[in-house]
Parts: sequence; structure tokens; C-alpha cells
Amino acid sequence: MTRCLSLFGATGSVGQSTLDLIRRDGEAWRVGVLTANCDVKELARMAIEFRPDVAVVADESCYGDLQAALAGSGIEAAAGAAALVEAADRPTDLVMAAIVGTAGLAPTMAALAAGHDVALANKEALVSAGELMTAAARASGATILPVDSEHNAIFQCLAGGRIEQVRRIILTASGGPFRTMSAADMAAVTPAQAVAHPNWSMGAKISVDSATMMNKGLELIEAHHLFPVGLDRIEILVHPQSVIHSLVEYIDCSTLAQLGSPDMRIPIASALAWPQRMATPCAPLDLATIARLDFEAPDEVRFPATALCRAAIAAGGARPAQLNAANEVAVAAFLAGRISFPAIVDTVRRVIDAAEPAAPASLQDIFSVDAASRAAAQHFVDQFEHA
Repeated sequence: MTRCLSLFGATGSVGQSTLDLIRRDGEAWRVGVLTANCDVKELARMAIEFRPDVAVVADESCYGDLQAALAGSGIEAAAGAAALVEAADRPTDLVMAAIVGTAGLAPTMAALAAGHDVALANKEALVSAGELMTAAARASGATILPVDSEHNAIFQCLAGGRIEQVRRIILTASGGPFRTMSAADMAAVTPAQAVAHPNWSMGAKISVDSATMMNKGLELIEAHHLFPVGLDRIEILVHPQSVIHSLVEYIDCSTLAQLGSPDMRIPIASALAWPQRMATPCAPLDLATIARLDFEAPDEVRFPATALCRAAIAAGGARPAQLNAANEVAVAAFLAGRISFPAIVDTVRRVIDAAEPAAPASLQDIFSVDAASRAAAQHFVDQFEHA
């Protein structure tokens, strides 16, 4: 039986990996929706190949170009935030939510409200609005299928188990490119160094988050929402080889681990095929060649982002949304050469310390906190830049 996929964030790394798998198993899937932010040329190319019902570009100024690129194809063109939400509401079997940042929050919420199963590759949405998203999924009966390699690993390790029988969840972290670098040396690192992840091929923002370990802190917040075992039972373990993607320890002291090559097509395939499995072109593990697997505790002195994230989700309310918004601004400023690498986490901390908004009760509340936190982060970035 052919299933329908709506792919949000088609031109990003997760989107391209998803389409690579769909291309290889074309008889099992048809694409109903494709979206991108502003890369009209690539979106139109993908649309011509996969023939979705609609292609949506988030940037409304690009609508004319997309319409012209798809002229005569029979594929509907649309643009803007409202068009993304409308596309998320369309009938489908699975929504791949791969828009980076809070820009993906509204369409993901619309998909969950419509009762669509969502393969979630957008961690910022769950970090900012985890309680709202999980409540929407419960209300509609939708399933959230985690695509992040760590959360997908936990999801697989929980298959056949019961959440109340879990003693610990252990998120593994590569440690990023600066794992062994001193704090003094990290003050001088460049954006080019920060985006050169030792194991994974990822976009610039996620790569920088990995370098600061903020990515692992955000994943801890995600895990708290996805797997409600209690924050004190979720731990982080540095594992430089990125072969074990996460572990689940049960009350009988059995520990299950999910292993795989550092290739995002593996967790994507898990989400696409759930509850079944599908073949991938990924390299199988050769443990004899790998030979060793190393582990170490995270250093929260040199990498304070994980402790900051744990404190934010422990405080609850608007803290995670503040943290996420401030981090997006700070990472963009670092990539633009405006602030130093350590100033990323310093900016986030200053934003959280500067205000304590009321707990958000709606998406509009989330967006208000997000906007205020971005403005505050920009203020602190300006201070760092002119110091």
C-alpha cells in the first residue's frame, strides 16, 4: 500500500536524506507536500521529481518565482506562514517535521492537531512548546516519532518495554570538535572550526550547537517531554565514536543500547517505516574495525550549556522557550563573526537571568516569549560585539 508523506523542510539535510530514502523505495510512498524556506530553485527541482500536490515556500517574497518555476506542472504553489499551516492540515499518513527553529512550530502543531503522525526532526519546537505539543498529540491520537538519532535510539530501546520499568535514560554525545580543547583555546575558535563536526554531516546551526554541547542540552529537554521518566533519570554520557546513540537501563539492571553508523538516514528510516523496518543504503557497523568504544562524563565547566538546559526544564514555564530563542540568536551572531564562541552560552544565560515571563498557555504565548527573548539576546550580542 502506498503511503503519503508531507515533508516540511525539504531542502535541508534531513529533508534531502528523507527524499533519498523515498527515491529508493518509491513504490511505498508518494509525496503530498514539499516545503522550503526560500530556496525556490531546489524546491522546484524536488517538486518536479516527486510531484507533490503542493509546494510551499515560507518566504512570501519568493512566491512569484516558485509559481513561475512550477508553471504548467500541475503542482500547486503557495507561500507564507499560513500556507505552511494549511499544508500541515492536509490529509497524509506521515508528516516529516524538519524545519529548523521555531519557524517549524506552527505547522507541526497543526499536523498534530489534525491527528497526523509526526516524524519530529525539529528539536526547537519541542523545546519551546513541549507541553503544548504532547498535549495536542494526546488529544488527537497522533504519534510523535523522534528522528533525532538519540531519541530515535531511545524509542527503539523502549520497544517491547514499559516506561514505568525504566531506571535511567542515557543520552550519548560525541562531545563535538572541541571535546579536548581548553576553555582558553575555545575563546579563539572560528565558525569554520565549529561547523566541522567530527562524525556527523549537519547544518551550520546544529553543528555549532553540538560544539557548545547546547544540542545535547536541548535533547535532554526533548527527552523529558518524549519519555516521561523524570528529569533526574535522564543523563548525558560523552561517547566520541558516535556508535551508540543512546541507552535505556531497566529496573532489572538490563541496559539496552541502539548502535548504528552516524548516518541520519538510519533514524529517518526508522520513523518512516514504523512500526516496521525498511532497507537503507547505509554502511553496516564493523565493530572489529571500530575496535573500541570510549565513554566519559560531560565536563559542565568547559561546556556549561547542558547544565543551563537542565536548569531551564527543571524551572519549567517559559524558561525553555527563552533558552531556545536566545540560543538561535547567539549562534547566528557567532556564525556572522559578531561574538566569540564562549559568548553563545553567555548570551543565553543573560537572557534567562534578565526576565521571568509567565508560563505559556498557548502558541501565541510561546511566540511572544520567543520574540522578547530574541530582542533581549540581540541586546546582549550588541554589548559583546562592542565590548
